[in-house]
Amino acid sequence: MLFYEIKVHYDRQTGEDNPGKVKETYLVEGLTCADVETRLIESIKPFIFGDVEVPKCNKAQYFDIFPSEEGDRWYKARVEMITVEDNGKESRKAVSILVEASDIEKAQKLLQKNLEAVDCEIVSIARSPIIEVLRAV
Repeated sequence: MLFYEIKVHYDRQTGEDNPGKVKETYLVEGLTCADVETRLIESIKPFIFGDVEVPKCNKAQYFDIFPSEEGDRWYKARVEMITVEDNGKESRKAVSILVEASDIEKAQKLLQKNLEAVDCEIVSIARSPIIEVLRAV
């Protein structure tokens, strides 16, 4: 299965008789864009008030995803994986990892904990626009 990053625009009830336009980004696991769009719209259907538009659906390239029970936000980390060739030459490969945490410090700690057995360097961590990750069942 692949992950797709999907942007969705829809009217959502934001208060008493006050619909508002929201623009959200989700990461959804599935086989095709059509498949994940259908799953996403079905999962947010209770919140939709009016039309739904899906302006963007792209394959996402994440090396790994680290969810957390305490987390409520997603952070995107750029990490360089370090390998040493047989000839002693060091090579680095940059990858993206998604981490769920309540703040950036906890995201960094969770990332370090999950990568402690790997020779790597954390290059950056930033808040991701992703609202939720929907995994295939």
